[in-house]
Parts: sequence; C-alpha cells; structure tokens
Amino acid sequence: MTITRFAPSPTGRLHVGNIRTALHNWLWARKRGGRFLLRLDDTDSERSKEEYVEAIRADLGWLGLDIDGEERQSARFDRYETAFEKLRAAGRIYPAYETAQELELKRKILLGRGKPPIYDRAALDLTDRQIADFEAEGRTPHWRFRLDHETPIEWDDLIRGPQHFDPALLSDPVIRREDGSWLYMLPSTIDDIDMNVTHVVRGEDHVTNTGLQIQMFDAMGVAPPTFAHEALLVGSEGKLSKRLGSLGVEAFRDEGLEPMAVIALLARIGTSDPVEPFTDAAPLIESFDFDRFGRAPARFDSEELKTLNAKIVHQLDFETVADRLPEGMGADGWEAIRPNLGTVAEAADWWHVVEGPVDPVDFDADTAAYLDRAAEAAAGLDWSDTAWKSLTGQLKEQTGRKGKALFLPLRQALTGRDQGPEMAALLPLIGRDRAIARLSRRQ
Repeated sequence: MTITRFAPSPTGRLHVGNIRTALHNWLWARKRGGRFLLRLDDTDSERSKEEYVEAIRADLGWLGLDIDGEERQSARFDRYETAFEKLRAAGRIYPAYETAQELELKRKILLGRGKPPIYDRAALDLTDRQIADFEAEGRTPHWRFRLDHETPIEWDDLIRGPQHFDPALLSDPVIRREDGSWLYMLPSTIDDIDMNVTHVVRGEDHVTNTGLQIQMFDAMGVAPPTFAHEALLVGSEGKLSKRLGSLGVEAFRDEGLEPMAVIALLARIGTSDPVEPFTDAAPLIESFDFDRFGRAPARFDSEELKTLNAKIVHQLDFETVADRLPEGMGADGWEAIRPNLGTVAEAADWWHVVEGPVDPVDFDADTAAYLDRAAEAAAGLDWSDTAWKSLTGQLKEQTGRKGKALFLPLRQALTGRDQGPEMAALLPLIGRDRAIARLSRRQ
C-alpha cells in the first residue's frame, strides 16, 4: 500500500510551501488508494507549541486534506534511543567533541584553501586520554552518523531522475546535539521505517538530506522509500519571496478565498498541466503524476489565485454557499449576484445594494427629469421578471435614448454604482417600491 506523510514542525503556522508539500503527498496517496499520515516533528520542546499542533490540524481540515493517522515524535524518544544504541554498537555513530567555534574555524580554513568544507573525522582518531581530558573540561559530545565512503549513494527520483552522490564528499551528519536532543535526520528515518512510508515527497532543498538518509536506511537494514523532490515555490517576480514564508491558510481565509482555489492552484503550478477552476478535488487526484512536474521553480502568483477563486465562486450553487450568505438572500439573489463576485463574502455588499439604502448620485437636471419619467414608467409596469426589459423598452420609445444614455442613469439611480450584476436579474430583487423610490431619488 502507498503511504505518504506530511511532517511539519509545530513551531509556527503552515505557509504556502508547507501546504503544497502536504497537498502533493495527499494527492499521491489518494490516487493510489493509499494512506496519508501526519507526523508532528515536535522534538524541539522549547519551540513546539500545542497551539500550532491544533492550527496544523485545523488548516489541513479547512483545505480538505483528511489524514489517515497521526504520530508525534515527542512520543517516540524511546524508539530513537534504541536505534541510536544499535547504530553506535555497529560503529555507525560516533561522538565528536569539537565546539561550534572550532568547527567554524576548520570550515574557514578549508574554504580559504579552496577546498569543500567537509568534516575531517578528527573525532575518530581521539585517544582515550584526549576524550578524558575533554570530559574533564566539562565538554559533552555531539554525535555524528558515519557514512560508508565505499558505497555510492544512488536513487531514481520521481521528479529529478537518477541521482548520484559520492559519500566521501559529504560530511558525516550530526544527528544529536550535546544536550541529547535530536536533529532531524535520524528520527525522520526511523519514523519512515516504523510507519512503512513508501513515498517521501518534499522540496528539492532536501536532496542532500536524502542522500545521507539513504545510508541510514541501509545501516538499519531497510530499503529506503521512493523519493520525489519538487522545485521550490517562488513569487510572481520569479524570486524566493519572504511573503511566501508568511502566507498561509489564515491569510487565505481572511481574504475570503475558497479552499479549492488554493488546492487547484498548488496542485498544478510547476507542472505541465494547466491550472483549472475545479470545484472538486477528484480531477486533480486523477491527473496527479510526478512525470508532469518540471525542474524549474514553481511560480506562485497571488493575483492568479484570486482570479481562479472568482472562477470557482461563479460555479458554486446556492446550497453550497447558503450558510455563508447574508440573511434574506435566496437562490435567486445568489444567481443574480454570483457572476460579479470575487469571493462569497462579497455577496453581502451586493445584497446591501438590493436592500438599500444606496449611495445617492448627483444627477444633472436633464438626467433627473429622465429618471422622474422612469419612476412613472416603473409605477405603471406589470412588475415581473421582465421588468427591466419592459422599463427600458418603454423609456427608449418615449425618450429616444439608447445605449449608455438609456441604461447607465437607471443603474446609477437603482444601485448607486456604475457597474455590477445584470439589471434584468437585479431589478426584481430590488422590487417595485424600492425601485420607484430610488428612481425618484427618495430611496
């Protein structure tokens, strides 16, 4: 069975890049009839907050990304300790006593000589006396995973294709800090093993991590999952944007955007498939394929999202949005106003236009006289769904006006605006009495 996972750290709110990663893992699991897991990487006890855990769950729920299971790393420390001791006994984990300042000095020296800043494994050559001296100083070690320099690192990435790393050109990664707390690499690998994760979908900034983790999988005698590293999001200007780091579900909700607009955009940008205004995730699940992903950065454009949202809103039926509409608005009101909306929330503004009062417009004498005639005509109409056609037809015949001169003053007097929904649909909602009052400028 296909099993994917989304593994955020609950140290803040999800941003648009996180959401995209979660979505692609969810789409892949749903397409293959598999499971989508939420793993909370909460090993950082100081920065991890329960409020963020709740926010992550709520954000995924708002987006419609249902999860099939949840794990918390903070509940798995015993498991990490057991694996750590086994790897240590096998010689794949070793202690290192350099301070951060000493490591930085080594790094600068290597760079100054034009060499890559690879850790020199000096810790492996320490004598018992040197270790005792360090401990007498009060130093505690950090711990590194020892890479196998004899075994090339290779995998076939679902997006990037064949990948190759020479482990001799990589530093042995630090997996545990001096205070005993865990870094990302080893716990994540252990979790993927225990949770039977078959596919790891994440950003291309994790490619080197994957190379290191593949050796960790091998050291624990388990075949690694299949990896897919997708291009990172950039802003509409084509560069990494600070705003993308703060833009998330909370901001989307505040803007009145539909969850499906966010889903439809993030599912397709960076692929060869067009972005389409789907109101249901089913077509996105069916068409999702890593073969369609490109290597170029995926461009996120807030204006494209707003345009897509409007197209989706224009497809929503009354029953879908009824609980979000202003009191008194029925299906006929929604059908009339819907084509002019960018968000469902904007319906309240147009419903106020229907119910009034509307902002008065300062008309010249000639236009005022025309509107007085319109009020008289409206009073004598057989008021029905064809009221607008009847009214404008009668006024055209009486005044000789046509085009903008015929229609615009009526719209302005009836709505207080120069443009908006079709008046043929709006006028019956305004109703006879309100229409006559507005045309005669008595509201």
